[in-house]
Amino acid sequence: MSFHEGQPVLRGGAPLGTAAAALILIHGRGASAEDIYALGEEVARGSPGVALLAPQAAGNAWYPQRFLAPLPLNEPQLSSALGVIGDLAAEAARSGPGFERVVLLGFSQGACLALEFAARNARRYGGVAALSGALIGPPGAPRGLEGGLSGTPVYLGCGDRDAHIPLASVEESAGILERHGARVTLSIFPGMGHTVNAAEMEAARRLVRDLAPGA
Repeated sequence: MSFHEGQPVLRGGAPLGTAAAALILIHGRGASAEDIYALGEEVARGSPGVALLAPQAAGNAWYPQRFLAPLPLNEPQLSSALGVIGDLAAEAARSGPGFERVVLLGFSQGACLALEFAARNARRYGGVAALSGALIGPPGAPRGLEGGLSGTPVYLGCGDRDAHIPLASVEESAGILERHGARVTLSIFPGMGHTVNAAEMEAARRLVRDLAPGA
């Protein structure tokens, strides 16, 4: 039984074949591709050479349980979701921008998925922006990660009052990704809950502008 394969993908911005960079946008639980696409348009504003791709999760959720649940409890949906992101990243790489110019951006469940994909498929990416998210799995879960992220810039932004994403999980993820070769920027915002703020948006814009400067 397939889950997310065959779901719609919102596409816009520059055509992949001529794009300077590709921005893969991953929505959160209960949200939609349209929601995260609108955020992506804001991030890419002023960078006309960016292709935007926003896949839709079946049933508006990439996996059924919390991200802290034992990994088998989120299967097979999790593997299906990772496969969708992998297919889009590979399409972008083949079409011209290359993996080193692909940026993964997600919020909440989408942020968790972006980080998990990058960790399991380690290579040099253009960047990862995880807004209110962490690596998937219980705290301290063993990770047989192969390869290295080779200096990939990774931005982790989260509030210290986020009811869904424990601060300890974000900090643990930052350490794992750094040891895996990423250049991690960790921004914790006092008093902020489960949302996105202007500083996080600007951090994501910087990742994109570094790859596709404005005209």
